[in-house]
Amino acid sequence: MPKASGNQVPAADRRFAAFISYSHANAESAALLQRRLERYRLPPQVAAEKGERNRAIGRIFRDREDLAAAPSLTDAIKEALAASDALIVICSPAAKASRWVAEEIALFRQINPGRPVLAALVDGEPADALPEALTDGGLEPLAADLRKAGDGWSLGFLKIVAGIAGVQLDSLVQRDAQRRVRRVTWITLAAVSAMLVMAVMTSFAIQARNEAARKRASAEGLVEYMLTDLRTKLKGVNRLDVMEGVNERAMAHYRQQGDLASLPADSLEQRARILLAMGEDDQSRNKNDIALAKFEEAHRATAALLAREPSNSQRIFAHAQSEYWVGYAAFRANQPDKTMRHFLEYKRLADRLVALEPEKAEWHREVGYANGNLCTQYLTEPLDADAAVRFCKLALGNVRRFIAARPQDPSGRIDLANRHAWLSDALFEAGAIDEAWSHRQQQLALLDAAVKADPRNADYRLHWAQFYIAVAKFPQTRNNVEASREAYRKARSYLDALLAGDPENEVIRSYRSKLDNAYRFLT
Repeated sequence: MPKASGNQVPAADRRFAAFISYSHANAESAALLQRRLERYRLPPQVAAEKGERNRAIGRIFRDREDLAAAPSLTDAIKEALAASDALIVICSPAAKASRWVAEEIALFRQINPGRPVLAALVDGEPADALPEALTDGGLEPLAADLRKAGDGWSLGFLKIVAGIAGVQLDSLVQRDAQRRVRRVTWITLAAVSAMLVMAVMTSFAIQARNEAARKRASAEGLVEYMLTDLRTKLKGVNRLDVMEGVNERAMAHYRQQGDLASLPADSLEQRARILLAMGEDDQSRNKNDIALAKFEEAHRATAALLAREPSNSQRIFAHAQSEYWVGYAAFRANQPDKTMRHFLEYKRLADRLVALEPEKAEWHREVGYANGNLCTQYLTEPLDADAAVRFCKLALGNVRRFIAARPQDPSGRIDLANRHAWLSDALFEAGAIDEAWSHRQQQLALLDAAVKADPRNADYRLHWAQFYIAVAKFPQTRNNVEASREAYRKARSYLDALLAGDPENEVIRSYRSKLDNAYRFLT
C-alpha cells in the first residue's frame, strides 16, 4: 500500500465524504477518482433540493501508510474509516485478493453499519473482482462499472456521486447532460466567434495583401516607365545625371520591399534590369569596376530566374541582356576570351527566342544585335575580317526583317544605320573600300532622316558624330579636304554641345578625342 502523502492522519472530529479502499495495483484509478470527486460540484437545483448551500462533494480520503509489514490496520486508517460518510471500493482481481481491502470493508461496516458501501469495478468480471467482504450475507452493494464495456467513467462516476450525495441518479444524469449541452453550446459559440474573428482578420489580411500588391504593381508600373520611356527621353536630351537619380529611386523601391526572396519573379527581373541600366550609366562615366559588379549581380539574378523557367521567353530575354552587358564589359576591358564566351551565349539565347516565337519581330532584332556583337569582336585583335563581314551581313538582314514588321518604329532606323556602319568597317578591313563607302552613305541618309524627325535628340547627334569620325579614314574623304574640314567642324560642334550638357560623360569625351585624331591629317 502507498505511504500517506495527500491526506494527513485525520483528527477524531474530521469528516470525509468517502474513504477509497483499493489495492496498490489500482492506485492510478483510485487517484483519478479522488481528484474527480473533490473537483465535482452538484448541479445548483440538485443541491437546493437537498437543502445544501455547499455544492462540493467534500474531501475524499485515499492515502494510507504502507501496511505491507503491519499486523493490522493502523489507528489512522481506523479513524479515517470512522470519519467517512461512505466507503468506495475499487474492485478488481487484485482488490479481491487484498487482505487490507477486505479488512477495511469489514471495519467500515462494523463502525458505520448504516452508511453506504459503493463498489467501483475497474478490472475483471464481477465474480472475479468483488471482494468477498462485499458479498458476505448476500448483500448487494450499489455498484458502478467504470470499465469501457460497462457504464464507462462518465456514467459510472455519476453513480458514485449519487451514492455519496444521496440523490437520484436520474437528476444527476439529466443535469449533467444539460451541463454538457451548455458546455458544447458555449464551446460552439466560442468557436463560431473565433471563426468570425478569424474571418474578419483574414479579410483584413487579404485586403492588406491586395492593397500591398496593388501598390507594388503601381510602383513597378512607374519603375517600368522610368526604365523605358523616361530613360529613352533622358538619353535623348543627354541627361545621364538625371537618369542616375531615376535609377536610384527605382532601386530604393526594392530596398523597401525587405527580403528579396519574397518578391515575385517579375519584380526580381525588373530589379535586374535596373542594375543593368545603372551599370550602363556607370560605364559612361568610366566607372568600369562598379559597372561590372552591377552587371554580374543582375546576371546571377536572371540566371536563377531562367533556371526556374527555362522555356519562359521573358526569362530568356532578361538573361540574354545580362549576358550582353557582362560580355560588353569584358570587351571594354580587352578580355577577348570572356567577351566571346558571353557574346556566344547571348547569341544562343537570342536564337532560342526566335525558335520559340518566330513571329515576334523583337526577337529577330535581338538576333541582329547578337550577330552584330560577334562582328564587332571579330574586328578586334586578332582581326578576322571575313568572319566580321559574314556576321555583320547577318545582323543587317535581321534588322531589316524587324523594320519590315515594325516600319513605324524610329528605333529600327537607328539600328539599321548602326548595322550599315559596322558592315562598312568590316568591308573596309576586308579591302572592299567602295562597298564600305556605299554602306556609310546609307548610314548617313538614315541618320539625316532621324535627326530631321527629332532635331533635339542627343543620341542621334552622337551617332552623327560617330559617322564623321569613321569616314575620316576613307580616301573619298581625304581627297576632299574642304568637305573633310566641314565634316570635322560639324562633328566637333555636336560633341562639344553634348559634353557641355553632361561634362562627366566619358563616352562623349572619348569620341571627342577620337575625332581630333581622325582629322589630324587636316593640320
